[in-house]
Amino acid sequence: MIITCEKCGTKNRVDEKASQSMRAVCGKCGAELQAATGGGASDAGVDNSGPRIVTDATFAREVLQAAARPVLLDCWAEWCGPCRMLTPVLEQLAAESQGRYTVAKLNVDENPQTAAQFGIRSIPTMLIFKKGTLVDRLVGLQPKQAIAARMNQWAA
Repeated sequence: MIITCEKCGTKNRVDEKASQSMRAVCGKCGAELQAATGGGASDAGVDNSGPRIVTDATFAREVLQAAARPVLLDCWAEWCGPCRMLTPVLEQLAAESQGRYTVAKLNVDENPQTAAQFGIRSIPTMLIFKKGTLVDRLVGLQPKQAIAARMNQWAA
């Protein structure tokens, strides 16, 4: 994932798995990168050009408490072909969202608690949350236009 440093504005590539257990710092100025340390989904310094990574531990903070805008949560797994096909679509949607909504990803194999809580039985499944409440669900590989239309409906 790419995180923009709040201090100097430099874009930093951060390993998603490593950022969950280690402190990420800016490669230019050394400042701590807030998105990697659990800053809220609406942090001003976060580069929203890509999906955020959500875990069982960060789900409540990243999704349920993100009242400022809707959250599209992609429930996926690395071994899932349709999930991998959906990844570039979600990256495009995140980059094009213009702050109207947040795109996030939850690996169901690594985060079974949240997956079970929402009854994820097929992947990819995309859950749409607004003000901390599940408001919509899309199951299976969907075209970009269909996902964008759903998100625009909830972001209005």
